[in-house]
This record gives sequence, C-alpha cells and structure tokens, in this order.
Amino acid sequence: MPQATATALIAEPVPDPAAGGRTAGSDFAPLLRMVKEQGLLERRVAWYARGITVNLLVVAAIVTGMILIGASWWALLLAPALALVSARMSFVGHDAGHCQITADRGRGRIVQLLHANLLLGMSQEWWNDKHNRHHANPNHIDKDPDVKADILVFTQEQTAGRSGLRRWLTRHQAWLFFPLTTLEGVALKVYGFQAVLARGEDAMPVRKRVQEGALLLVHVVAYVTLLLTTLSIGQAVVFAVIHQMLLGLHLGMAFAPNHKGMEMPDPETSASWGHLRRQVLTSRNIRGGPLTDWFLGGLNYQIEHHLFPSMPRPHLRLAQPLVRAHCAS
Repeated sequence: MPQATATALIAEPVPDPAAGGRTAGSDFAPLLRMVKEQGLLERRVAWYARGITVNLLVVAAIVTGMILIGASWWALLLAPALALVSARMSFVGHDAGHCQITADRGRGRIVQLLHANLLLGMSQEWWNDKHNRHHANPNHIDKDPDVKADILVFTQEQTAGRSGLRRWLTRHQAWLFFPLTTLEGVALKVYGFQAVLARGEDAMPVRKRVQEGALLLVHVVAYVTLLLTTLSIGQAVVFAVIHQMLLGLHLGMAFAPNHKGMEMPDPETSASWGHLRRQVLTSRNIRGGPLTDWFLGGLNYQIEHHLFPSMPRPHLRLAQPLVRAHCAS
C-alpha cells in the first residue's frame, strides 16, 4: 500500500503568527465550515450498530466452533480469525472514545467499556488519557506519549545515555519493530491492570477503578475458561500465543504508519502552528480501497481523523477530497 505523505498537501511555508492577516489558527475555519455543511460530522449510529452486530456474531461463531471442535489442534485455525475480529472490536472502542458513534458521552463510554475492557481486556480510561494527549500534540517530543522514549526511540537526542540491552534494541529497532508489535496485545492488558492498580496522582476515581477492574477480571476469567474448557493446556497456550501475537501485529500495522517519519515539531514550531498544520504535517494517509479501509479501521485516513476526531469512520473517505483541496489552496 503506497503512502501519501502530508507534506505534499501543505507545501507553503509556515506563516509567522505575529504577522497580520490570515493566521495559522484561522486556516482551519473554512474547512470546518465545509465539512459541517455537508453533514460529515453527523453520527452514523446504524452503520456502527451493524458493524458491532457482525463482530459479536463472528465472536459467537468462533466460540461455538471451539466448543464443537474440542481439544484438537484444528481449533488453532480459529485463532487468526479471533485476532482479526479482536482488532475490529478495538477499532469500535477507539471510535467510541472519540464520540464518533454517538454524541452522548455516557452511551459512548458504555460502548467503549464493553469493547475495550470486557472484550479486549484493556483499560478504556488509560487509553483515552494517553490517546487524547497524543491527539492534542501529535509527534511532539515533550507532549505526545506515543513518541516518548521507551523501548523505541524517535530522535537522536533520545538515544543519549542508552547502554546494554536498551542500546542494542535502539541500534536494531528498525528490524525489531514488527516483531515487537506482536507483544502489543498482551502489553495493552498489562497497561490496563497497571492503570487500575495505580495510586497517587495517576489513580483513577474509585468508581471507575471498580468498574474497569471488574470488567478486566471478567475478560481474563472468561478467556482462560474458554481455552481451558475446550482445549488441552498445551493447545490453549499455543492458541493464546497465536491470537495475541497476531492481534498485536494487526494493531501495529494499523497504528504505526500514521505518524512515524512525519514532522516532529519542537515547542517553538508547535506554538506557531494552528490546528490545521499541527494535525496535517504530523500525520500520514495510506492509499487503498474498501479492503484497506476495513483492515485498518479507517485509520488510513489519519489526516482527516486528526482534523475531525469525532467524524464517523464512514465519512472520513468523503472528507478526504475536501481536505486535500483546502490544503492545496
């Protein structure tokens, strides 16, 4: 899938915010007006309801298949299918967190709790906090948690002081990236439990901690029970490894291309950019057709998603020509 970079959309120099006339902040207003006039911010509840129904039916079919097949290695063929539908549910949870499904935050939170915590085993509260900070300042070294130095580094400065295993990982991270994404499915679950158990300034309110923790536990118990009651211990372990590794790889393929290799503004540059430049220049779209849209959960329209986070997924494709024309002008 060839990549379309955002830098091709905005080629003119970044304007001086102190200069008179049209400022960086006002560049977004005409585009927002056009999008609203075409109804692209209106929710598509029925579209999402159909998708959620299909996902749940597929999960039910996989569970039924595991029960009918029983303790056979043939049951492992269902692990990739479960990974695929698990990624679908993660995309629904992502969209619910952005209020793309419904403008009612209470209902959206319920949808996200069911998909993230119950069906995937990850904390929606932890995800929302991290993801919202990313959206506010994409690729900003000091403010975007997605480019914080950890196992991977994103700037030359972040390599300073690394030694031992971390230094080796940094030197080989280009080759290790996709193998590391296979751990993401499990990592999301670990982060979820860490968020629920956290104390101090990072602690969740007690009510949310109880809600999220209970759903995370139900997920783990149900998942382990399903595997151990339908498969032998060895088969259950292999099934879980295949499922979680493929889920992590799928999520890595969906999220990783969106910003890596794009502009990484420093504090001074970021302050001079308005919403349009801050979101467009740091994001990348992925060309493709309906299959790409389905496989990547609409995240292939990353520029449009960052400009309009609450825009329903099926409208992102329709907004793309408007964004392209506006940036070119």
